[in-house]
Parts: sequence; C-alpha cells; structure tokens
Amino acid sequence: MATNFLTRIQEHDHLLSNSEKYLINYIKDHLEQIPQLSIVQLSMEANVSTATIVRAMQKLGYGGFTSFKIRLKDETTENIRFTAVEKVDHKIKEAILKNEREVSQTIGMLDSGTIEDTLQKMIYADKIMLFARGFSELIAKEMMIKLQLLGKYSELHNDPNIIRTISKRIRPTDLVMFISLNGKTEELVEAAENCKANGVSTITLTANRNSPLYELSEISIVGYKSHVSYFPDYEVQSRMPIMVIARIILDAYAIRTQGKD
Repeated sequence: MATNFLTRIQEHDHLLSNSEKYLINYIKDHLEQIPQLSIVQLSMEANVSTATIVRAMQKLGYGGFTSFKIRLKDETTENIRFTAVEKVDHKIKEAILKNEREVSQTIGMLDSGTIEDTLQKMIYADKIMLFARGFSELIAKEMMIKLQLLGKYSELHNDPNIIRTISKRIRPTDLVMFISLNGKTEELVEAAENCKANGVSTITLTANRNSPLYELSEISIVGYKSHVSYFPDYEVQSRMPIMVIARIILDAYAIRTQGKD
C-alpha cells in the first residue's frame, strides 16, 4: 500500500464528505486496478460523480485524479502495473513542452524595432483591414474587437471573394494586416499582390518565412511553429505562435495609444 496515500487520508479525513470517504475506501480496496482506470471509468465503477473524484483528490493534496495516479506510482511499495500512467504522463508533458517551446521561441524571434514599426503603421493608418482564413480568423477577430475597443477603426474579412474584391479598393492611407499560419493561402496572396500594386502598406503575422505573403508584405513578423501535430490528418495546426505575436502587438498598441505604464 502507498504509505503517503494512507497518511494523507488520515490527515485530511475530517475534510472529506461521506461520498468522498466512500470513494477513498473504494480506491483502497481496488488499488491494483486504479492505474488502468480513467476518471470516467472510476466514476462508473465506484458509482460516484467525476466532480466527487476531483474534489476528493484535491482535498488529499493532489492536483486531480491523473496526478494522484502519477504520484501513486512513486509512493507505492507494491507491484502494480503503471504502464498506462507512465504513457499518459509522458504524452501530456510532451504536449506541454510543445506549446512552451512555441511560445518561448516565438518571443525570442521578435524584434522590438519591427514591433515599433508595426505600431507606427497601425497608429497612423486611417483604417486597419484584417484578412484571415480558417482558424486564423479567431485571432483576427480578437484583434479587430480589441482595436475597436481602443478606438481604432478596423474590419475583418474572411470570405475569399470579398477579400479579393476589397483588396483592390483599399486606399494607401489604410493598413492591411494578414493573419496566416503558412502564408500561402491563395486569396490572401492575391490580396497582398493587389495591395502592393496600389501602394497599400501590408503587415503579415505568420509562422512561415518561406512564403509568398512574407515576401509580398512590407513588414512580416514570424513566429516559431513546432513540427509536431496531434491532428496529422487535418490542417488544424497550432496557431499559438501567431496568437502570441498578436497579443504582444495589441498590448503594445494599447500602451502606446492609451498611455499605460
């Protein structure tokens, strides 16, 4: 039996409700099966809610049920099979590190001078036109809303035909911002070509330096994209690097225009 687990039960028994005590007793009686169960499976087996499981684990000082299983592996003195727990722990840590790497490396790639040039373009533009497609639209929408809250006129367009048409009519006093992970979306590239031909300033937020949008844009800000994807069959790769860039630009814009410390 895991001695630390038993100690925690004794120390925190007064905090547990009757249903939580019942759950803990069930776990003690079925300790060998616990590493192989998910929180949903345990809920069904023990006939308690998943909320009861989470609350009980937290009262005993664990982050949750999976955290309990991982700690149980280190604490137990019995020969219990923990293969599934090790696998889950490794994969979750791998996912955490992937996102951490995208954030930290993207921030490391940013140049304060390029950010400042971007801010000046945004401040002095009459309008900011945001063009995006797919999941990048979510980032562009957040940018549009926050810019509007800061008093800057901005529009978001995500329809391919509208993007192609409007990009031919934008005035040189306006600014176009492209939000594109791969920088290759056909209608966005065509819009960038239209803007360049008409002398319209363009800024691209992307994770691909070797792309048409990068080459066509007046200013391109590039983030780091991990090659690891947990959705390999679909074009739904992480937009984390672009999100980080967008948040930094928006925060910096707010500081510059609102006089925040």
